Amino acid sequence: MSVLRLDNVGVVVTDLDEAVAFFGALGLELEGRATVEGPDVDRLVGLDGVRCDMAVVRTPDGHGRLELMRFGSPSSPAGDPDAAVNVPGIRRIMFAVTDVAETLARLRGHGAVPVGDVVPFGGAHVLAYVRGPGGILVALAEETG
Repeated sequence: MSVLRLDNVGVVVTDLDEAVAFFGALGLELEGRATVEGPDVDRLVGLDGVRCDMAVVRTPDGHGRLELMRFGSPSSPAGDPDAAVNVPGIRRIMFAVTDVAETLARLRGHGAVPVGDVVPFGGAHVLAYVRGPGGILVALAEETG
């Protein structure tokens, strides 16, 4: 089996500070904040000119994490804040895997379509995004360092 754990769930937000405060009030702890951009990020997510401010919040036990993201660029279409519960809303779910290439090959057999390239990232990971059933985005992360 190649899946090791669920790493985090990515949620795109319009106001990062407000989202961090909300999840803080819920009981999640701020783990860190960062801004990501550049050619590797563009290649990974299949967009050009990405600049994304992000914050990671975690459950008190340290096992569950949300990656809250606000994209400064490229601009995003407006979402419906009053969407019903059956409207897709989670942007991606990331899984730590033992082998990205093997996992991609297996998932392609179940209809997964790559979004961007397989990208070595930060000297410690290989990452890939795929679009799975119903258009859900799934990220795969293999630790390499």
